Formats: sequence, structure tokens, C-alpha cells
Amino acid sequence: MTIVLIAVALYLVASGLLIAAVRHDAGRQARVWLLPANMAVLLHGAAHFFAWRAAGGADLHFFAALSLVGLGMAALTAIVGASGRMAALGVVVFPLAALMLGAYQFNGHVQHPAPLDWRLQLHAWFALLAYATLAVAALFALMLWLQERALRRREFHGWLRALPPLVELESLLFRTIAVGFALLTATLLTGVLFVENLFAQHLVHKTVLSVLSWLAFGGLLLGRWRYGWRGATAVRWTLAAMVLLVLAFFGSKFVLELVLRRT
Repeated sequence: MTIVLIAVALYLVASGLLIAAVRHDAGRQARVWLLPANMAVLLHGAAHFFAWRAAGGADLHFFAALSLVGLGMAALTAIVGASGRMAALGVVVFPLAALMLGAYQFNGHVQHPAPLDWRLQLHAWFALLAYATLAVAALFALMLWLQERALRRREFHGWLRALPPLVELESLLFRTIAVGFALLTATLLTGVLFVENLFAQHLVHKTVLSVLSWLAFGGLLLGRWRYGWRGATAVRWTLAAMVLLVLAFFGSKFVLELVLRRT
């Protein structure tokens, strides 16, 4: 409990420092936020480690998975933001990570979760890393859309200086999507190879939506390579693919675990 509260507080401190940096020196954010952010990420991971050790196994129920995705997003933000070019991403990601960790802590932990062999654990970790990476890509897409919209309207807000140039942001978006697409591909492959009864009734919709999301992300990367897709087209494809992915994983887990009370 103490670890969780400290991690949440550090996430909020890092967010506050970033907001202050964007407001006062948007083009050159001070790096003081890195220390509390990195400490928060470490404590976030430690909270899951100790909870799993106490439970006797890896807990991957709805709130635990949500918190792990938040952890992945926060870690990626700390890595990407360390260069100073996308530190402003933490203004959104760190409060989200704090909220997800708090939801995990206060909605209870599963005691004695069903054991998973290394193959299913590999599948689960690929999935969580893919969701975290592609969620960050979706935030990049939203930033790209906001930046283009502000520039078209000649609304030169101070926060614009906190973002890299459009071309650099767009390049970062597609690099992140490429990494996330590779992880999502590994998720689907390990699912086909290692998950028994993949097309059982409670997995059909999850599988179909995941494949549709994979096709959408793949189509976007192909369109970028073949036709030079960018701007609004890239934003629409990214957000549509991410919606499918969220419905595939968290939508299905929400219905199965919180509505139908099935594990």
C-alpha cells in the first residue's frame, strides 16, 4: 500500500514539474521531472512484483493488466522523454499511470491466480508490451492532430513549442507503430501456437478484433511505405486501429471479468 501511494505521488509530482516546464520554458523542458518519473516507474513495477509474490503467481486480471499497460506507457514515456523532445507526453501519461495503479490497488488483487506456464506468460507479456507501445503511438497521433489543427488555424499556443516539429513527430509516430506492430504480431503468433482453444466462444471476438487491429496497423504501415500516407490519414488509421485493440483486450476482459464474473 505504501509503495503504491508513493508511486502515485511521484507520478503526480513528475506531471506537475512537466506542466510547469511547458508553461515557463516550453521549448526546453527541465529534466528535473526525470528523477520522480523513474522512481515512480520502479515503484510501480515493485508493487506488482510484491503483490504477485504474496498471491503466489502472476495476477493478470482486468485491473492488473490495466496497471501493467500504464506501467509500460510510463516507462516508454520516460525513455522517449529523456531526450527532451517528447517530454510533454508525460503530462498525459503519468497521471494515467497513477490512476491505473490506484485502480489496481483499490479494486483488490486476485489471490492464488491460475498458474501460467512460460509459453502463456510469453504471450501475455508480448500482448501487454504491444498495447502499451501502441497506446503511446495513439497519443502521438492525437498530438499530431492537435499540432496540425493549431497551425492551420494560426493558433500559436505556448504548448506547441513543447512538441517537436511536425515531420519529427510524424516520424516518431510511425517508428512507434512499427515497434508496436512487431509486438502485436508476436502476440498473435504466440497465441496461435500456445493458447489452447483459441477460438473458444469467449475468445472469438477477442481474436477477431485483434486481427482486425493488426490488419489496420499493417495497412497503415504499408500505406506509409507505398503511398506516403501522413497527417490526418495517419491519425485516423492509428486511432481506429487502437480502438479495435482496446475493445479486443480490455473490452473483452471487462465483460468477462466484471460483468459476467468469469475468469
